This record gives sequence, C-alpha cells and structure tokens, in this order.
Amino acid sequence: MAGDDYSIDQQVLTTRSSWLIAWAEEQQERLRHSVEGLISADNILGNTARGVEHWAQRNSVWPALFGLACCAIEMMAVGGSHFDISRFGSEVFRASPRQADLMIVAGRVSQKMAPVLKQIYDQMAEPKWVLAMGACASSGGTFNNYAIVQGVDRVVPVDVYVPGCPPRPELLLNGIMLLQEKIERGESAREDALRAAGVA
Repeated sequence: MAGDDYSIDQQVLTTRSSWLIAWAEEQQERLRHSVEGLISADNILGNTARGVEHWAQRNSVWPALFGLACCAIEMMAVGGSHFDISRFGSEVFRASPRQADLMIVAGRVSQKMAPVLKQIYDQMAEPKWVLAMGACASSGGTFNNYAIVQGVDRVVPVDVYVPGCPPRPELLLNGIMLLQEKIERGESAREDALRAAGVA
C-alpha cells in the first residue's frame, strides 16, 4: 500500500473512530457543563447557608459568666438596663460554658487561674470567641511580675482586645460590635491558630 491509500476496511474504521471520538468529546463537554452547573449551584447554596449561619452566630453571641477582677464590674454594668447588651443578641450570660460561645476575660489572669480559664474555654461550645477586656487581660497591665499572665493570648486565642483600665461599658459594647463584624466575615482567632499549627 503506497502513501495515503487506505483499504475499504481502514476507511470504515477511520470513519467510525472519528465519529466515536467526536461523540465522546460532545458527551464530555455536556458532562463538564453539567458538573460546572452543579458546582456553581452548590457554591450558591453553600454560600447562602454559610451566610445565614454567620448571621445567626453574629446576632446570638452568648457570653460566659466569667469575671476575674475590677473589669468584671464594668462587664456587669453592660448587662444592666442602662447599657442593655440584649440589644446585640447577648442578653443571656450563661453560667455553663457548654451554653456559651464568647469568653469575656475581664481582668488580670493569675498563673493559678490560667489553667482554670483554659479548662472553661475548652468546655465552651464551637464555634467560640474570646474578648480580652482591659489592659490586664490584654498585656498584664501594671502587674508586670511572675504571678500574672502577661496577656491572656498566651493561654487562649483572642479575637478582640478592648483597651482601658478599666474600660467603660460603652467600650465593651464597641468591642462586642467589632467581634460581631468579625463573626459575620467568618473569622476566628482559634481557626487561625489551628491553621498556623497545621491542624486545620
């Protein structure tokens, strides 16, 4: 057989194989469009569900009933009628950490109290957030000595720092609003710490 001459059988085989390849490519393209449609629909549903989840978490932050020092007095004032934390969905200070998702560390953390704080944090419901209230919780404050933890972020991951000694209730409310914005964006210091450690 010379050059490009084909036998009848080879021509039939070539015709059938080219038709088969064209059909397979057409099916592959249809399948790809179907899969892309499913993925985009899944993304739309997933994003919508996540948005609703973040909205619900943002508007129902339940703090744990946990005060350590003088900042706790200001935290208690936030729960009163004058400042009214219930406007932000945080009306109920939970006595059980299993029913809370926000730990407001209000005051200095001693070395003896640090393991207790960590245990309460570990018992809290997921997802959870931490707000360091006041200079002592944020950095040890004026207590630069061996007995006080120099920043609660050495014990638990902190999402929002509220400065002051002690901060007024308005400032704590501002910190809670900043935390709510962070929750709505789906951010968490705990998840960031886990990602950095290579766990998540």
